[in-house]
Amino acid sequence: MTDLLVDEGGALFLADGRRLDPWNWAWQEASLPGAVAPIDRRAAVRLVFGSSGCRLVPIAVIGPKEPEGDAAKVAEQLGRSLGGLGVPLLCGGRGGVMAAASKGAREVGGLTIGFVPQGDWRAANDHIAMPLAMGIGTARNVLIAQAALALVAVGGHYGTHTEAAFGLNFGKAVFGLCGAPDIDGVRHMETVEAVIEALLPILLHLPDTS
Repeated sequence: MTDLLVDEGGALFLADGRRLDPWNWAWQEASLPGAVAPIDRRAAVRLVFGSSGCRLVPIAVIGPKEPEGDAAKVAEQLGRSLGGLGVPLLCGGRGGVMAAASKGAREVGGLTIGFVPQGDWRAANDHIAMPLAMGIGTARNVLIAQAALALVAVGGHYGTHTEAAFGLNFGKAVFGLCGAPDIDGVRHMETVEAVIEALLPILLHLPDTS
């Protein structure tokens, strides 16, 4: 696992001295300052995403408007976990899994973004803080997949299949919960906790040494 260090000013470093530029999301050559302390990945994500110098690239939560079984409950837990880390949540802005995830994130102060398929932002669910009216119907699924740093599917039918497939086509990591689409490349997980653990190195853009 990559060692992470933080200096007194809140800058994040790798053990080899590289420093994170969270505006451009790049690890740059640098030298370690005199005073640094170890920091775990969750704390590092909270630190970076909570800073004014960070570009807030979202994680997408995708899933059906009519979730089955525990999908809504799991989506809400996932949203709460992402929001608690300060990570923006992107979704399709409507009901079901989208509303549940947005609710969880908003309850802990997270930023929720909805790419609403209709041409009126008022069609968004009540938990979307930043409703963006696409006016292009389900074609907005492509935009969600492209705009997100990674995607998490909670359950899903045809629409979720398309979003997951687009995400994989765009080279994004796609995780699955609660019977998510069984597509080659989707990483199926048993718990929200497992998904969050898998997202941490992606959120921090860690080099492939973890």
